[in-house]
Amino acid sequence: MQRQRRWHGSRGAPAEQMQSRYIAAMPTHPPKLSMLQVLICGASVVTLSMGIRHGFGLWLLPITQEMGWTRQSFALAIAIQNLSWGIVGIFVGMIADRFGAFRVLIGGALLYGLGLVGMALAPTPTWFALSAGILIGAAQAGTTYAVIYGVLGRQLAPERRSWAMGVAAAAGSFGQFLMVPVEGWLIAGLGWQQALLALALMVLLIVPLAFGLREPGFGGATPVKRDQTIVQALGEALRYPSFTLLMMGYFVCGFQVVFIGVHMPSYLKDHGLSPQVASYSLALIGLFNVFGTYIAGVLGQHLPKRYLLAFIYSARAVSITIFLLVPLSPASVYIFSSVMGALWLSTIPLTNATIAQIFGIQHLSMLGGFVFFGHQIGSFIGVWLGGYLYDVTGSYDIVWFISIGLGLFAALVNLPIKERPIARNVALSA
Repeated sequence: MQRQRRWHGSRGAPAEQMQSRYIAAMPTHPPKLSMLQVLICGASVVTLSMGIRHGFGLWLLPITQEMGWTRQSFALAIAIQNLSWGIVGIFVGMIADRFGAFRVLIGGALLYGLGLVGMALAPTPTWFALSAGILIGAAQAGTTYAVIYGVLGRQLAPERRSWAMGVAAAAGSFGQFLMVPVEGWLIAGLGWQQALLALALMVLLIVPLAFGLREPGFGGATPVKRDQTIVQALGEALRYPSFTLLMMGYFVCGFQVVFIGVHMPSYLKDHGLSPQVASYSLALIGLFNVFGTYIAGVLGQHLPKRYLLAFIYSARAVSITIFLLVPLSPASVYIFSSVMGALWLSTIPLTNATIAQIFGIQHLSMLGGFVFFGHQIGSFIGVWLGGYLYDVTGSYDIVWFISIGLGLFAALVNLPIKERPIARNVALSA
């Protein structure tokens, strides 16, 4: 027994040293997912979530006419949806940064399905606002860009980040191109209620896709290192003027795209154009946005993003002005939709890549969600104001003019943004 104890004692120290060397040699960061896997699963999730969302304008007239509701009632529900998306998105971003995107995507998909069912069965405008507004807005917060971009930022190298975000945004645009005609066919073939129930089943495809975005290091044995707390990261961003300028520009983006996306079908019908023209116009926006967002992501790797953002917002203002000046016809609608499509969501990869470039990726989903909250405030005002002013004046003209002015404003506020990484005090990040 004595010899056995001496043997362990003589071998124990070298064994401990070998173990220490082995632990020291272990990687300090969790392994990465493959770029192809992240892009395919992330783009597919965005295609479903954004594709369904972009078709909601097709339900405005069928629902309001059958249920006897005003356009303002429908617009208010969609406005609440955008506000719910923005508010919940901040907290969803915090959860995704802390625990990973997987759980958030599962919960968001289930909530999305429940909201679509509630939207189909709502007996009153209040219930419609709760389902189409609050529930679906919260679901979109957990199944769209802030969560997916957090995964892209953490899993892909910086030199591929803007490009990858452009690919994901292009997928959302392809979803619009793909899903808007499908939703139109579902409404025509099944009726608006059954069409919503069919979409509720379709959106659950996000659940299996979420497994492809289950990141190593979240919920496992390897902790993700945090140099800043959430409070420190948010306080730093709010004190940095460029963060505020990004929010102001994103506010305008939300105002313009959601007003057009929801009210364009009704605007065209009011001027005697067929519902098919509206469906094709929204589909064209989605098609050309595939190219616009991808090109924006590529250019963002090589050119100052603030200049690209300023160009996009000013080009939107010019496009809307020309659209209002020329005689309205199917041809003018299709040309306008194609041009706006190229500018539609191209702000998204540029804005999120700028956030990652300035503040890093540790709290990217949360900071992206916070900037997106500004976008959704604009969305709320744009879609609600469109319905309100139409009910009051019988026209959308005032909102079109506001969109032009805001586009010029957004172009100006993006120019002074500083894109270089923020200089941090070492004590703050310790």
